[in-house]
Amino acid sequence: MRITVTKRLSSDTKGAAAAAKAPSSSGSRYPLTVEVPDTATVDDLKLAITKQVKSMYPDRQRLTFGDKKNVLESGNTLEKYAVNDGDTVYVKDLGPQIGWQTVFYIEYLGPIIFHYLVYNFPKLFYGTAFEHSEIQRRVYILIMGHFIKRELESAFVHRFSHGTMPLMNVFKNSFHYHMLSGLNLAYWIYSPKSAEGTLLAAKLSNPLLMAILTGVFLFAELSNLKTHITLRNLRPPGTRVRRIPYGYGFDIVSCPNYLFETIAWVAIAAMTRSFAALLFLIVSSGQMYIWAIKKHKQYKREFPDYPKSRKAMLPFIA
Repeated sequence: MRITVTKRLSSDTKGAAAAAKAPSSSGSRYPLTVEVPDTATVDDLKLAITKQVKSMYPDRQRLTFGDKKNVLESGNTLEKYAVNDGDTVYVKDLGPQIGWQTVFYIEYLGPIIFHYLVYNFPKLFYGTAFEHSEIQRRVYILIMGHFIKRELESAFVHRFSHGTMPLMNVFKNSFHYHMLSGLNLAYWIYSPKSAEGTLLAAKLSNPLLMAILTGVFLFAELSNLKTHITLRNLRPPGTRVRRIPYGYGFDIVSCPNYLFETIAWVAIAAMTRSFAALLFLIVSSGQMYIWAIKKHKQYKREFPDYPKSRKAMLPFIA
């Protein structure tokens, strides 16, 4: 079947449809006509558009159809959206895209680099060399382990429902990690004020408290990993399938991965008693709570039989 593809020029559908039929006065390649099989999917249509406009690769396209501007989701057939021969589909250029996996690599690499540099080259940041205290050495290992774990999960565990995001958004997303959990956190927790031999180091280095908080951190990290593996197993490779998760953590909240990550950063904040760690805990847990609420509502909307007793992120609370 033949489908006309154009850009939506007006909020008025009739006006936009008329514009689709008119020749382009600006030399644009739109409107254009593509041919796809009667059984074509949204992905087939995107590929057909790419063949005519090379710069519009599939991840860069957002296709809509009809008066209600229904978004044509990848993986579905055109028949599902009642797109027929001779119809007009509207395309929006989302701009240059970057893969979510690459975004995660960039986000988590920043803190690894900053913590390594600040910890191992104190003279460069503080103007003096000094011996790190036991609490600083321990926190350095735990934080580096956390972000290395996140890099490995990005490579071998996560299966992303969305393939890409706008390229420019990577700078906004990375700032949170690179600055708050990277440079700012590293600068204050590895500073000379809590170095070996200082009163603050002696105050923080309670062996029993350090052991308990280290145990809490490791429990939270392993629990976080387990929930990520559960989510991975719900989605077959190469698909965007969504299912109701059950099991460890999921029986009480929709996003236990966020809950356990918050617990891990609570342990770091308690261990260091640093305002920088507290700031990152507040910002990161607040953002994760927003994500959890959004995902919780999506689960309830998508699955009528979704467990009503589950909260979004905080057990028995919210």
